[in-house]
Amino acid sequence: MHSGHISIWFFIGVLLTAYGAMIFGYGLYELATHTVANVKLADLHAPVWWGGLLLVFGLFYSLRFRPGRNG
Repeated sequence: MHSGHISIWFFIGVLLTAYGAMIFGYGLYELATHTVANVKLADLHAPVWWGGLLLVFGLFYSLRFRPGRNG
């Protein structure tokens, strides 16, 4: 029998994955086209780092708390 509930952490993981993929993709676009926003420390490529971090955490939460997982 299924309990019929889905953990809120699954949905948080899905959102983090989606936002991380978009930010990471934009950061890779910046690197490929050399069109960097006019900000200080632009050479640190913050969208790549933060997008990748959000993507990793989002995938972790999405897989860890996915529906139908036993336990």
